[in-house]
Amino acid sequence: MNQPTQPAATGPAVPRRTLSELYVIMLAVGMVVGSGIFKSPALVADEAGSVWALYLAWCLGGLISLIGVLCYAELCSAFPNAGGDYHFLTRAWGRTFGFLFAFARFAVINTGSIALLGFVIGDYLNPVINLGPHGAAIWAFVSVLAITLFNLRGKGRGLGADYAITVLEVLGLLVLAVAAIVLVVNAVPPQTASVDAPPSLAGLGFAMVYVLLAFGGWTEMATLSAEVKDARMGMVRALVISILVITVLYLLTNWALLRGLGLQGLAASQAPAADLMRAAFGPMAGAILSVAVAAAAITSVNATIVVSARTTYAASRDRLGASPVFAAMGRWDEARQIPAGAIFWQGAVSLGLVLFGALYEGFVTLVGYTAPIYWLFITASALAVLRLRQLEPDVPRPFKVPFYPVLPLLFVAVSGLMIWSGVSYVDEGIWLSAAVMAAGLVLALVTRPRPQPPAEPQP
Repeated sequence: MNQPTQPAATGPAVPRRTLSELYVIMLAVGMVVGSGIFKSPALVADEAGSVWALYLAWCLGGLISLIGVLCYAELCSAFPNAGGDYHFLTRAWGRTFGFLFAFARFAVINTGSIALLGFVIGDYLNPVINLGPHGAAIWAFVSVLAITLFNLRGKGRGLGADYAITVLEVLGLLVLAVAAIVLVVNAVPPQTASVDAPPSLAGLGFAMVYVLLAFGGWTEMATLSAEVKDARMGMVRALVISILVITVLYLLTNWALLRGLGLQGLAASQAPAADLMRAAFGPMAGAILSVAVAAAAITSVNATIVVSARTTYAASRDRLGASPVFAAMGRWDEARQIPAGAIFWQGAVSLGLVLFGALYEGFVTLVGYTAPIYWLFITASALAVLRLRQLEPDVPRPFKVPFYPVLPLLFVAVSGLMIWSGVSYVDEGIWLSAAVMAAGLVLALVTRPRPQPPAEPQP
């Protein structure tokens, strides 16, 4: 039973260093700058209480994300692997914990994010092309299915489209800046005055919760660490540049929303981007915005599918004999240069979660399903920087986190805050994710890993 799959896992069919830093930057921007920036600014404005505190929150979000990027850059440069977090979490905390993370990414974190973004697409496209009372769920299902099939074509045949949809996403944000400039040129004042109130420390803390949710997703780039051409510093440069670009885009977007709506108007708005577009361009702006938001969500779904399947492939490759499903997901398709089996099964789970979301509150339910588990494992990854310095001090580290160990510990503290905020939001989603993770722990204990993890060629 195991012989047919063994060569595929240990032979030449492994990831090769063919990706440029530009591609990683494009993918990171596409993954992070999704629907969150269209939802978070109003919540941040409501908690911040003043314009300067709002800008401070977004700047801090960029700074904290940059600290996290520096932690991941050390791990990626020292331990490059298609498994990304799975690989260095396994080295730091053991194979059972590593498998549990891979299972979480496959069954909760990434598939939940894919389904969640599918509902964003549905919520914005259904008013444009109405498919009935369940139209949002239908759009979500069709979108996730179509983007999964698109990625099964193979990486080499889809690079141009990957770049194109990320450009569309960035243009969607720039349109908001254009709308604000139109208001400035026409001397249109904000809809409401920006009355600053002294922000409380607690208010700023809650604002940071929403800011960091909007910055989430860059950690997935670790799965490309074994495919970047420059093995020493490629991931470092790509990750740092990505966060800087995203931070600038977010600050520009918030400036546009503040200029068009004012602080109080932004805080009170249910759809701030739509309100800004209507103020600048009139009633037809709603349809324009819907397409822009859908494009952003499509880009994030595409990027999530590309990177998360690598972790599933790496974990399944280590347990090929456990079941035929592991065998299928643990093969690397040499012709298409993708983990085809992992992408297929990841798509199947994502579609199942779309159906689950359709039974409850869609986007809201899936946020509760994914957030606490996501930040739990990010905390473990930050702690892995410290642990691997102790366990494997002689491993070459082309890049080291500056101001060690202060920066990793600071990032751990922020991640802990995000866990607390996610757990405090209890609904059907979080109960299901807890049950799924319990099943994953049982699976980790009853299936045995291969005696020796297959080694990937290093430069």
